[in-house]
Amino acid sequence: MKIISDFRHFYLWLESKFSLRGKFIVAIGAIISVSYMTLLYRASVVNNELIIMQAKQQARMLYHQILITRQWVAEHNGLFVKRSESVDSNPFLDLPSIWDNKGNEYVMRNPAMVTRELSEYSGNNGLGSFRVTSLNPINPANVPDEYERQCMITFGHGSAESFEIRDSPQGRVVHYMAPLEVRDSCLGCHARHGYNQGDIRGALSITIPIAWADEKIRTNNRSLFFIGFISFVLVSITLLVMFNTLVVNRINRLSNAINSFPEIVPDQSFLPTGNDEIGNLSEHFTELCNRLERYQTEFDKTRQQTLFNEKMASMGILSAGIAHEVNNPLGGMLNCVKSMRENPEDSEMRERYLPLLDKGLKRIEHTMRQLLNFGRQEPLQLRKIDVGTLLNECLELLSYKLKGIQIIQEIVIDQEYYVDAEALKQIFVNLGLNAIQAMPNGGTLSVGAKMLNQQLTFTFEDTGTGIAKDIISHIFDPFFTTKDVGVGTGLGLSVTYSLIGKMKGTVDVESELGAGTKFTISIPVHPEHTNEI
Repeated sequence: MKIISDFRHFYLWLESKFSLRGKFIVAIGAIISVSYMTLLYRASVVNNELIIMQAKQQARMLYHQILITRQWVAEHNGLFVKRSESVDSNPFLDLPSIWDNKGNEYVMRNPAMVTRELSEYSGNNGLGSFRVTSLNPINPANVPDEYERQCMITFGHGSAESFEIRDSPQGRVVHYMAPLEVRDSCLGCHARHGYNQGDIRGALSITIPIAWADEKIRTNNRSLFFIGFISFVLVSITLLVMFNTLVVNRINRLSNAINSFPEIVPDQSFLPTGNDEIGNLSEHFTELCNRLERYQTEFDKTRQQTLFNEKMASMGILSAGIAHEVNNPLGGMLNCVKSMRENPEDSEMRERYLPLLDKGLKRIEHTMRQLLNFGRQEPLQLRKIDVGTLLNECLELLSYKLKGIQIIQEIVIDQEYYVDAEALKQIFVNLGLNAIQAMPNGGTLSVGAKMLNQQLTFTFEDTGTGIAKDIISHIFDPFFTTKDVGVGTGLGLSVTYSLIGKMKGTVDVESELGAGTKFTISIPVHPEHTNEI
């Protein structure tokens, strides 16, 4: 579990610190490094085990060869060699030397002496060394060290051999110990020491140097490490080039296309292609772009229709008050026409009624023109207009709905600005109607307009019923309304919010239940901007 947890922490750290390319390089590098280091370590361990096994086998063979040599010497009752400066007699033998009839002296070499001299020859040639040792040595040179003494004690309990790897000034050595049993040919010398056939007289201690093998292993490890390093570099470069070509560059192209959409529709020739996952993702992205374009076109059409429908709904709400304004002059005009028709010869009546008819017609014409201007569906665009005059026209249109409501105006805008006139009309009328409907028993509607921080700021503040705190966050939701059925559509404020957002503006609402509501709209102006939105 700890390994899994550590790996998870490593993955989270890798994910937070590196790009996709960096993660790939680190991950592949770590895998290759761990794999090759494991392989190198395992090869070194195996080589070391093989060398030690070979040294042990060599020590066993040497042990048996020495036993054969000692047996041959013992069965021939020793060897006699001519005495010289380099060949001295053995003071521990009963018959250390003999003389021939010519006066030449020959010194005796028993198995122990032959073993010691052969060890000297072997050591001088770098082939290892060996010696006889015993718990009860006759020759002080055969006194065992601590390891040899412990081995001989175990031999007495049935152990057949013992190995030890130790360090020496010349490097590592394999130390091999095996027992020396008393045989029939050995009783000539050892019977008087109290030994019988089959007894363990001592042990043969063999030392095989393996420093040469260690050097070979180190050389081999250096070669493997160098080859591994070159392989790691070549594999890393190859993988990096392939990853950049097949993954990173293609993902960057797809990412740039995603970032530029929808302002720039991606060209299929620029997008990555292929039958792999990235190619499939590119095809799906192209299909998604096409669907989004279709959906956007349909959405724009629906939005325009919604704006128009809401405008018509607002105009329908105004129709009752407007009908009154039209019917009053129309009724008077009809009476005038009737009187004039009944008295065609009365010139004085015509002179008196004709100005009245003209005034009534102009009043009806003015009212109809306002309705037509409000209901006209035009493309949304910025144009230079007198915002104060536009606001006054909208308030005049709303005046037909005023019953016991006083309008207080504070318009301090004295120049023209590039704004969306039709959108502003919709916003003014929607907010005005909303305020009027919130004051069924009359009240005051305060309307303000000014330039503040390069933004047109409008305020609509009523003294109506107000909005509860728990629903104030929903008043801009489509079809949300607190009015009675038939009084409101639930789209007025939603459309208003949409139009303000389209003009990069903001709207704030302050309200307290029973104490009225205040809408504050801020819309940035563009003094030289005439492009369509």
